[in-house]
Amino acid sequence: MSSITLVEAVNLALARAMEEDSRVVVIGEDVGINGGVFRATAGLQSRFGAERVADTPLAEGLIAGMAIGMAAEGLRPVAEIQFAGFAYSTIDQILNHAGRLRHRTQGRLSCPMVLRTPCGAGIHAPEHHSESPDAMFSHIPGIRVVYPSSPAKAYGLLLAAIEDPDPVVFLEPSRLYRRFKEEVDDDGVPLPLDQAFVVREGTDVTFVAWGAMLHEALKAADELAADGTFAEVIDLATLKPIDYETVLESVKKTGRCVVITEAPRTASLASEISANISEQALLSLLAPVVRVTAWDTVTPMFRLEEQYMPNAGRIAAAARKVLEYQ
Repeated sequence: MSSITLVEAVNLALARAMEEDSRVVVIGEDVGINGGVFRATAGLQSRFGAERVADTPLAEGLIAGMAIGMAAEGLRPVAEIQFAGFAYSTIDQILNHAGRLRHRTQGRLSCPMVLRTPCGAGIHAPEHHSESPDAMFSHIPGIRVVYPSSPAKAYGLLLAAIEDPDPVVFLEPSRLYRRFKEEVDDDGVPLPLDQAFVVREGTDVTFVAWGAMLHEALKAADELAADGTFAEVIDLATLKPIDYETVLESVKKTGRCVVITEAPRTASLASEISANISEQALLSLLAPVVRVTAWDTVTPMFRLEEQYMPNAGRIAAAARKVLEYQ
């Protein structure tokens, strides 16, 4: 067991998967010789060879299409897209082919591929490097969407995604790549997909968050605890499908809920989660569900970036708002 960053955990999981399964291959722009723009694939080509860690042209649609073809022929490709803003070019392939292959062939073919991409704001990069398209990918039938919040979760969930027989979009919060370290045991044991994690017990309000926003939710929970209000914090982890059983159990206990996402507000996953809670737990709610989101704008650059992202103060204020209902 060693203390590592989130990006190191991604690298460790990739190496473990490649070591244990010769079908696992890594493709993407600069993933081989340079080890990826964030160094997530550093050292893998020298260890496993250029046939299994292959640099591609600068063409995201091509990368996704190659991964789908490889997966259909029995490999388990992990395709890296350098930034989430570049992943929109892959949606044609992911929507029309990856997500439909099992259905289209009536189960004769599957598509065990992973599309990895760093996403989210907080690294002071241009807007295409700072977007969070979690809702866009979650809208596509036939795929899973996973969004880890820590090194240990990145390691275990990436292993699970690679083992999954169907396509997975794996969103990595670049803001957290080197923000902190955590003890991770390189034991090759995956974490369960489709399961949310209660990371903090509480009685007064439920926070639902994922990725970098989980840590803002935990900071807000600390702020509220100083005033005697105890928030239960849920790390959603898998965004498609959502573990509503865990979410609803918490909401029925606390009666109040705040959903946090750094994606724009309109048609966000926060909206979807809020709607489902209202439909399935209305009689348990003591207040309307409140969403804390980014704004409906392009991610602003540099000086306005911090004002764009939800923070602990906005989350705590939302919690106080729902607590005003009696």
